[in-house]
Amino acid sequence: MVRRREFIASAAVAPLLSAAPGRKKIACLSSTYHVRSHSDNFITRFLEGYWIMDKYHEPPFDVASLYMDQIHPADIGGKLSQAYGFPIHKTIADALTLGTGKLAVDGVILICEHGQFPHNEKNQQLYPRYEYYEQVVKVFQDSKRSCPVFVDKHLSYDWKKAKQMYDWSRQLKFPLMAGSSVSVTFRRPALDIPLNSDLEGAVSVGGGWVADGGLFHILEALQALTERRKGGEVGVRSVQLLKDDQVWKGAQEGLWRRDLLDAALAAAEKVEPGRPEDVKRPVACVVEYRDGFRAAAIALGGKVSEYLVAVKRKSEPKPEAAVCYIPSENSNNFSMLVHGITEMISTGKRPYAVERTLLTTGALSFLMESGHQNGKKIETPELKIAYKSPAKSYFAPGVGS
Repeated sequence: MVRRREFIASAAVAPLLSAAPGRKKIACLSSTYHVRSHSDNFITRFLEGYWIMDKYHEPPFDVASLYMDQIHPADIGGKLSQAYGFPIHKTIADALTLGTGKLAVDGVILICEHGQFPHNEKNQQLYPRYEYYEQVVKVFQDSKRSCPVFVDKHLSYDWKKAKQMYDWSRQLKFPLMAGSSVSVTFRRPALDIPLNSDLEGAVSVGGGWVADGGLFHILEALQALTERRKGGEVGVRSVQLLKDDQVWKGAQEGLWRRDLLDAALAAAEKVEPGRPEDVKRPVACVVEYRDGFRAAAIALGGKVSEYLVAVKRKSEPKPEAAVCYIPSENSNNFSMLVHGITEMISTGKRPYAVERTLLTTGALSFLMESGHQNGKKIETPELKIAYKSPAKSYFAPGVGS
């Protein structure tokens, strides 16, 4: 992995082409940029456009600048810079100001995923999303104006940093959006739980990636459903991360619903045969909400290689379940999220509340602490986060391609 400064010093930076009149400009911040990286999944769509079902969406904005922290051996950021005529800047501030000394873009895309960053003892990867974001905020403060910002995945591995990121967006009054593509990708079938549903329980299921990055996907897919329960979201009272035999003991003790796991697995397209109890290293993230509702995100490595969700409504005789479909051939699960970012930058309005990701970020941070303490239940008074879901769930239409 080549460091950014070494790459920029040895490569010619393409001149910025004249932006089309009236088109908004965005700055893209990347930890590293190679094929199938998250930078590719987001930024390249803003360069080339994207498809949802059979409709092609033209690139909505002009990519005005790119910052890259690390240069991957198979880097494509430099080539795309030359092909599309946008500059690669040495600093985040320069990427936002375009050399003017003041904010000169209409939106910021912050993609800090992939690259060489260490893990701590809690199995959290120490991505510097907060540190990137802090530099963005400084430009806003110095410029005395701001613009919409998107942050890929959870806000930070650290709850206090995540909360500060959220607070800055409110203090400076700029739209903030974040989150996982899994919560807004295609659903097979198109499971849209009505708002204010009488939910009894919910479970989401994923594979064996049980670092914080992998668990986040499963948790936010879960949150996209649980937030639609009667009374709306009110926050999380406690969390507990169970491992191995603790997982099945937790089901027996009523911490999470085993029947909903069965319902989710029945909806799967790629599930391996055998009992869930035979999985070698299962993990269960148990979430107790402030209104008494319980839900769980289950990781079953070796049995499941996709994302599944199941809920039980009191008004329905059976659980409802779906696959959150990830098209492996083209990563088109990112297109609906890009579409939502486009809406935010264009109108200042988000398709769903950023508090969803804030709450999931906090729950995940405390869950990783629980796992570090051998499954200790962690009380979370910090997560008194209430918000309302949109009337219609925001996820990709169709079955996916």
